[in-house]
Amino acid sequence: MILDGTEKVYKLHDTIFHCGTNVTMRYIGGKWKCVVLWYLRHGATRFSDMKRLIPDITEKMLSIQLKALQQDGLIARKVFGDKPPIRVEYTLTDFGKSLIPVIQAITNWGIAHAEEKGELLTKE
Repeated sequence: MILDGTEKVYKLHDTIFHCGTNVTMRYIGGKWKCVVLWYLRHGATRFSDMKRLIPDITEKMLSIQLKALQQDGLIARKVFGDKPPIRVEYTLTDFGKSLIPVIQAITNWGIAHAEEKGELLTKE
């Protein structure tokens, strides 16, 4: 990426990025990561609650996404109890919270586009 007449190339976690957008998408790209982060913006959320909030995601895929977000340092996982039934909650880290304005901007653009070009389907 050329910014201010200078080519910018970044190395992050042994990966070369030629564009800041690619760095961002490395963390939030894919179908579900932004959705999971969006629902965690208000605080701790249990796995079962997250699954209920995102009915189209399978439990396996939710588990994969949560693990990836945790590995990337965007969310924290806290386990309560040491024998069943164990309760697990997920929260945003400070690093994860720093992405919320970005996700909010993406969401605002998507809503505006959908309202202009699409149709609102309300579940009752």
